Amino acid sequence: MRQLLDVPAPAKLNLFLHVVGRRPDGYHLLQSVFTLIDWCDTLHFERRPDGRLTREDLHNDTDLPEDDLAVRAARALQGATGCPLGAHIVLDKRLPMQAGLGGGSSDAASTLLALNRLWGLGLDAAALARIGMTLGADVPFFIQGRTAWVEGIGEIITPIELPPARFLVLKPPAGVSTPEIFRHPDLKRDTKQAIIESFVALDASEAYGFGRNDLQPVAERLCPDITLGLRWLQAKGLEGRMTGSGSALFARLQSDVDASDLPHGWIARHCNNLRDHPLIGWR
Repeated sequence: MRQLLDVPAPAKLNLFLHVVGRRPDGYHLLQSVFTLIDWCDTLHFERRPDGRLTREDLHNDTDLPEDDLAVRAARALQGATGCPLGAHIVLDKRLPMQAGLGGGSSDAASTLLALNRLWGLGLDAAALARIGMTLGADVPFFIQGRTAWVEGIGEIITPIELPPARFLVLKPPAGVSTPEIFRHPDLKRDTKQAIIESFVALDASEAYGFGRNDLQPVAERLCPDITLGLRWLQAKGLEGRMTGSGSALFARLQSDVDASDLPHGWIARHCNNLRDHPLIGWR
């Protein structure tokens, strides 16, 4: 009998992103609040008895890179557990690349969760998060699966509650390189640390407008489309901000906005935040 699983991999928004320092090894220390949104990739898994990992993309016929995060996640899970099983992975990719929405990390997390179940491994969330951290700093957040205050290099995750919100998310055609932003000499790296207790005491409007994205000024220099998108949002009466390392932007909405006048090639999506990851019960 064929053993199959279909799972979602939702995007995230960084409601703010502060760079508060830098470790001796060069990694930047961050503070942020991550919230999931209902814009998702979908991954289809079929268990293979021969240990092989194969992968295809429903929307891309080109060869897949060896560093594809879903494959890397599956390989890491095999290595950590000695599991002799394999999988065929099919990706229905809906989240744009180089957007700051965490699409690759979410794919990796959903792969770990799905194969943990499909292969009958029984690992708990902490064990999966440890494997996920080797793949990317955002992966443990998606495994944890709830709105969270995130610190360190992404490994310190404290779940928090925020009220429901609706957002307009924009993605210009151009992307931006995360490593290029973090090595830029003009990146602000000394923002004063915020206090989680003060943040959770804010009302909804204050919480959703808190802080800033310290990566945004450098990203705007590297990708002028970001500035164009922020101005478009401002013209609509919206307070826009970049998520993650960009180039996607978001603004909190009171009502939906007509985005038909965006330049050709831009993506606009109305999204709701999610209290829980769709796979929260799998942890």
